[in-house]
Amino acid sequence: MSYQVLARKWRPQNFQELVGQEHVQRALVNALNDDRLHHAYLFTGTRGVGKTTIARIFSKSLNCETGITSTPCGECSTCVEIAEGRYVDLIEVDAASRTGVDDTRDLLENVQYAPTRGRYKVYLIDEVHMFSKSSFNALLKTLEEPPPHVKFLLATTDPQKLPVTILSRCLQFNLKRLPVSLIISHLQHILAEEKVEHNVVALQLIAEAADGSMRDALSLLDQALAFAGGSVKEQEVRDMLGSVSRDKVIRLLKSVLQRDAQQTMSVVAELAEMSPDFENVLAELLSLLHHMSLAKTVPQALDEFVSAREELLKLSETVSAEDLHLFYQIALIGRRDLPLSPDARNGFEMIMLRMLAFRPASIDAGQVAQAAPQVSSSPQGSAQDRASARQTDQPQQAVSRVVSKAASRAMSEGVPQSRQQPVAEADQAAQQPDNAVAEPAQRTQAETPVSPAVVSNDWREVVNSLGLGGLVKQLAINCTMQQRDGCNIMLQIASGHSNLINPKAKQRLQQALGEYFNIDAQLDIKVVDQVESESPAQTVQRETVERQEQAVASINEDSFTQTLKEQFNAEVIPGSVKPLT
Repeated sequence: MSYQVLARKWRPQNFQELVGQEHVQRALVNALNDDRLHHAYLFTGTRGVGKTTIARIFSKSLNCETGITSTPCGECSTCVEIAEGRYVDLIEVDAASRTGVDDTRDLLENVQYAPTRGRYKVYLIDEVHMFSKSSFNALLKTLEEPPPHVKFLLATTDPQKLPVTILSRCLQFNLKRLPVSLIISHLQHILAEEKVEHNVVALQLIAEAADGSMRDALSLLDQALAFAGGSVKEQEVRDMLGSVSRDKVIRLLKSVLQRDAQQTMSVVAELAEMSPDFENVLAELLSLLHHMSLAKTVPQALDEFVSAREELLKLSETVSAEDLHLFYQIALIGRRDLPLSPDARNGFEMIMLRMLAFRPASIDAGQVAQAAPQVSSSPQGSAQDRASARQTDQPQQAVSRVVSKAASRAMSEGVPQSRQQPVAEADQAAQQPDNAVAEPAQRTQAETPVSPAVVSNDWREVVNSLGLGGLVKQLAINCTMQQRDGCNIMLQIASGHSNLINPKAKQRLQQALGEYFNIDAQLDIKVVDQVESESPAQTVQRETVERQEQAVASINEDSFTQTLKEQFNAEVIPGSVKPLT
């Protein structure tokens, strides 16, 4: 008898032999036991995870001569013929080679006829996403209301390409990638049954290369057996896969952790003599860094099948988690950019040198606290704090930048140009004696009322300093300050804005004013027909209009604009001119 490849020889023949995919197995077994059978099933997932295998087992369960069961006998003529791929009522279709609408119509012409031998005529359509749009349309009506003796089993690796109308008519099962530990366990079982000598590390390399596909793992296992002459050993598997010894990669990583550039370049030279694929070397390095990060943070999450597990656990204790994450990111980006380098070895060496050159910066919490701006509990602050701030030697350019930023912020808040403090005045203010700074704090609460004009200007600056928002700010900017007598503050608001007054907003404004003036403020808002002075909102509105008028006048007076008007009879579009902010 000719040799049968492991992927076919060890293909599961019933649900009990199925490896992984318990969620799909459970749903189908329950449906068969309860006789709750849908007319169309869709199996999705990457290659080699069991889509076609499950479909064939399901076909056996439907047509087994012992009856509809979740445990087909595997011995009757129906089960044997399905396993051998020659059962007449199981129509397997490769959608990749039959994409045309005519092929689909020919296929569906026989749907109406009863099955030849079995209970159901089963259509197994593999890679169904390869159907054309016309083919899907031809399939749609039959898929929605097929004859009672027909079941559709669809399989695809790319369900996103299926029309929603097809997806909505099927029960969909998404098959998962198989974990490395499960693949290793299954390979160990097969090799034990085949009586083949093997190495667990070699099986791990095969399982990782399979990328979640059991079929790929069995194909690689067949290749390893042929390569090594009937056994499965680590070095032979590495040579077959083109990967390097993990011991050499660990040596490389140790030299990087020790910041030994000479040793690092020496190990790279040793690797280069083996003519490896440096992208695979980086993949192995990334795997090591991943394992070490797990060992550093969550040791119990590290898989027991990991090669050199104990050594990695010890090595992870000598490096910080920050370094591991930095090295992983450098290797990950380096692997992406490696094809762009003039030479693979040069690119790999630069990645190693980058790991040697960079370390995560550590910032002391005390430095952060010192760098943070000191915020006073009151707007005025203490005289001692201000005196200490003045004693700090600041370059003149820095002072100019600060004053400039303050002026820009004042303009953005709507402070008139006439009230901005020039740089010269700021310098003079900085040179005032300490008692001049402390003077506002020494004022008594029994302040004499000031004139309305001065109060109006001060009120706008007060509002801008309160940091209010929402309805409370709208209330404040539409008020004017009539007087402040000790703790009593009286504001005026026009009757047209009286709807802004509510107890909650008034209470919040009163609290903010009390904190600003450092008093137990008692706020009274008087509604009048006409406020005695201009409110901040009115000031901003007036200044906006003035800036707009000035901008329009500036454009109209511009010589270039006048030339355009004269030569081309041009006009300035109303509303198109905006003042510079």
